[in-house]
Amino acid sequence: GKRKIHYLFEDGKEMAEEYDIKTGQLMSRKWREKNTLGGTGKWQVEVGEPTSPLLGALESELITESSSNPIFMRKDTLSSFQWRIRNLPYPKEVYSVSVEEEQRCCVIRTTNKKYYKKFSIPDLDRYHLPLDAAALSFTHANNTLIITYQKPKEILAAEEQLQKELKKIKAANSGDADCKTQ
Repeated sequence: GKRKIHYLFEDGKEMAEEYDIKTGQLMSRKWREKNTLGGTGKWQVEVGEPTSPLLGALESELITESSSNPIFMRKDTLSSFQWRIRNLPYPKEVYSVSVEEEQRCCVIRTTNKKYYKKFSIPDLDRYHLPLDAAALSFTHANNTLIITYQKPKEILAAEEQLQKELKKIKAANSGDADCKTQ
């Protein structure tokens, strides 16, 4: 039920995206670039579930972070960018979400000074679009803070064009074969 697309850019960066076949919705986006020695680096998750440190059992140390720590992740919808922060037990009135236009980021604050987070919206940076405070909203339910930013019409149009292009691409059903480019 997923369609995986792998991009290789001329500057050495790689991007891997997963789309739901039925809805065409972006499920995950990861970036990777070469490290200083020319080897492949680790994947940085932009959209989707963050990679669990438990998966890399050989890399994990004896000390691990608490499972009750807040978990910050992005999960987009067709019409908006959406971030979810799990394990935040405070009521909605405690949270303040704002836009810092000069720093090109959004800021989450709590009045009890228990949580603070700055995050950017890479999609807007790629299209050189300004941040709009009116497009930002948030809600809180089940110990999860959900922040929503309505996608600008330029990004909606670009995503629609991308979906048309992706439908033209023939799927390679060879599984996770190692693809080398020349």
